[in-house]
Amino acid sequence: MTRYFAFNGDADGLCALQQLRLAHPGDATLVTGVKRDIHLLDRIDAAPGDTVTALDISLEQNRAGLLRLLAAGARVEYFDHHHAGALPEHPGLCAHIDEGAEVCTSILVDRHLGGRHRRWAITAAFGDNLAGVARQMAAQAGLEARDTAVLEQLGTCLNYNAYGECVADLHFDPAELAAHMLPFADPLDLAAQCAAYRVLCAGYADDMARARCLAPSHEVPGAALLVLPDAAWARRAIGVLANELVSGRPGDAIGLLSPKTDGGFAVSVRVPAHSATGAADFCRGFDTGGGRRLAGGINHLPDADVDRFTRSFTDCFGRA
Repeated sequence: MTRYFAFNGDADGLCALQQLRLAHPGDATLVTGVKRDIHLLDRIDAAPGDTVTALDISLEQNRAGLLRLLAAGARVEYFDHHHAGALPEHPGLCAHIDEGAEVCTSILVDRHLGGRHRRWAITAAFGDNLAGVARQMAAQAGLEARDTAVLEQLGTCLNYNAYGECVADLHFDPAELAAHMLPFADPLDLAAQCAAYRVLCAGYADDMARARCLAPSHEVPGAALLVLPDAAWARRAIGVLANELVSGRPGDAIGLLSPKTDGGFAVSVRVPAHSATGAADFCRGFDTGGGRRLAGGINHLPDADVDRFTRSFTDCFGRA
């Protein structure tokens, strides 16, 4: 019997994986990639009796792979907070899905495990731009302000590492980063002792210093678009930059376009909580679009659709 984990390479996927591996040690095959590489179940060939745990990847986007694995006799446990669509009815599927705006996958795993490794869930919530939720969890756990700040930085850096067009853009392959994380039951110990974390912190500081110098390319009241340069540092910074811009402009929708090497753009969208249209709903108006209510993206926006995207974005989120 083989145990597979298919997990998003961002902070939420990594910290969800960490909690489950700490709770249930044992050998496993890891399947992951950059943040936008989410069709991970297509890469698994399971046999009867194998187990597959899917973490922080949309069930809707992985439906065909999921149905194939279930038909092959695998047992699948699914933790996610993205739009799922109708859940398949199958005895081999155990789904933990919650699309609420104040949960992430690691919080769902934390609930499932009864809080056994809550500091990792707090780390993930910070990385997934749920700072208010994370601080509330940290306070309930009795963490001091200094330790909470360390978990916030760790979550931010883990999340930052996942952004790129390909694994070569990243400082660490997420599977390698998972290996660095595994020995640490407490994320505070990882932050104090792990050399890989120091590499991430240095890379984050350098990339974000450049990103914070960028100005919007198109802006109207209530909405702003930025086009990033075609560079690995910009592809790494896009997610954290989007979250920072939302924090600094909480009433505005933010869109970031990152050029792809084969043409077109990868797009990140963040919208305010009061927005009548959610980020995921907006992004699903374009091929390869999806996400959650407050944070969405488009994996590939062709050059020919950029003008339509710009008009749609400002029409939808701009204020008259």
